[in-house]
Amino acid sequence: MDDRAAARGTSYVGRFAPSPTGLLHAGSLVAALASWLDARSHGGRWLVRIEDLDTPRNVAGAAEAIVAQLESVGLRADGAVVRQSRRTALYQAALQRLEAKGRAYPCACSRRDLALAVAAPAGTSDARAEAIYPGTCRTGLHGKAPRSMRLQVEGVDGSGEARIDWLDRRLGAQHQDVARAVGDFVLKRADGVFAYQLAVVVDDAEQGVTDVVRGEDLADSTARQILLQRLLGVATPRYLHTPLVRTADGAKLSKQTGATPLLLDDPLAALRGAGQVLELAARGTTIAEWLASAIGCWGERTVAA
Repeated sequence: MDDRAAARGTSYVGRFAPSPTGLLHAGSLVAALASWLDARSHGGRWLVRIEDLDTPRNVAGAAEAIVAQLESVGLRADGAVVRQSRRTALYQAALQRLEAKGRAYPCACSRRDLALAVAAPAGTSDARAEAIYPGTCRTGLHGKAPRSMRLQVEGVDGSGEARIDWLDRRLGAQHQDVARAVGDFVLKRADGVFAYQLAVVVDDAEQGVTDVVRGEDLADSTARQILLQRLLGVATPRYLHTPLVRTADGAKLSKQTGATPLLLDDPLAALRGAGQVLELAARGTTIAEWLASAIGCWGERTVAA
């Protein structure tokens, strides 16, 4: 059975995982709609996970408001909404497994230390990307207090899964040498917060996610996540990275670039706008009719192709 045939079965599980740093905007609706359509086109389940580990950036009430926004445009989760802040024991257990394998180590470097020692990754568009870490603390802390925990990307002898190749369902063949592009990246921050890369891998594995459909800005994170999946011995989902909504000057539409909250006084108009970005020729005069048409359009292009 090929990947497409397997994905058509009931084993398909997709997810949408927003951060509650504000309400959904036009760009985040595109990602939500694409992931929902992919799940529905494959006859699978669609989950919603709130990525609220970065508590200083969370906005009170945003998580509940996001779920309400999704439901107002007909995108309802198949099951209870999960919050990362209630799953830290899972992340700690994964970190301990990596430590036991000799692939996670404490780092004493401060932001100032890193600024003096490293350069930013060249050509990356990932907002979560870190500077290329040179492995300063790999050989020990030399009397300094530990601050964060990092993944040792390569083995001690320089071997390991540093080069990652994968196939994106939209972007095609992709590859990244994690050692050269990122270096030993953070698993747990100095403030005690588990890093996005570790948390998302643990969550996807624990929730049985088979397909990740998300914005193209997160494509740069995929190699790091696949590396962690291999080291933790969990399955690698299929990936599809969707087109981004951009501002007039070409920047990704985001809260950082001044994206305004999605106006849902006309939810059908909002869906149609997201559908245009995804190049869907969907039709319908109600939300239910439009979504049914969009499922057909998406399925013809991505499932039967």
